[in-house]
Amino acid sequence: MAKSMKLAGLKSVENAHDESVWTATWVPATNSRPPLLLTGSLDENVKLWRPDELELVRTNTGHCLGVVSVAAHPSGVIAASASLDSLVRVFDVDTNVTIATLDAPPSEVWQMQFDPKGTTLAVAGGGSASIKLWDTATWRLVATLSVPRPEGPKPSDKSSSKKFVLSVAWSPDGRRLACGSIDGTISIFDVPHAKFLHHLEGHYMPVRSLVFSPEPDGRKLYSASDDGHVHVYDAEGKAIIGAMSGHSGWVLSVDVSPDGEAIATGSSDKTVRLWDFKMGAAIQTMSNHTDQVWAVAF
Repeated sequence: MAKSMKLAGLKSVENAHDESVWTATWVPATNSRPPLLLTGSLDENVKLWRPDELELVRTNTGHCLGVVSVAAHPSGVIAASASLDSLVRVFDVDTNVTIATLDAPPSEVWQMQFDPKGTTLAVAGGGSASIKLWDTATWRLVATLSVPRPEGPKPSDKSSSKKFVLSVAWSPDGRRLACGSIDGTISIFDVPHAKFLHHLEGHYMPVRSLVFSPEPDGRKLYSASDDGHVHVYDAEGKAIIGAMSGHSGWVLSVDVSPDGEAIATGSSDKTVRLWDFKMGAAIQTMSNHTDQVWAVAF
């Protein structure tokens, strides 16, 4: 239970990157090695770490602008990094051999995530107001899921720019995708039918992070926004079923524990908070960072 869960600092590395660390994720274990930590930074580099001692395994170069997202395949064998240079680099985790380079127009590559089965990579399309789906067998673009523009006689450029897509999350069964936009809306898609289903309302500032709870029904969606709130939605029923507040700045990242009992958030207020959904409150605050926290991951 989350009430008995506590966060404790094990290890920290000063100057792990030369610039801000914008993104982090876990790389699953394989038959030949334990899990690794993958980080990406404004310094244009991607780094792999052994988590127990935070020992650097390797530095991947190749991007020419800051790295905004990293994602690991469920097999732990491959991973991907996305950069402001509009490239997604897919690479072998253990050898760093480039498997594919996915090109996109400027400002159309933001957060990304592999689906639970590892067959598709979803990339939040930024200014394209869409999610791009890439087949991980062929690395071909197989679908573009577009966020509907606001209804009206003449949607202006200003209104369409508000649908700039920052964040993306898969449901546990891989049948739903959620994406968060700069205007605070969240869009839900039916992936097998490549169909937009509905918006989730409630935030009024950018939604920078989304995660579905791991429960089998996959309906519960957590969102983190610059408005300082974490919302909990029934993604199928279009309803807010909970909200958590307490950060004094933007909520930049959210993740849920594997048992679904606890939520962790990182914020521009320099803290990491652990929350109990049933209590609707923070049960612990970690204040050992000296700058904004862009990534949290269980």
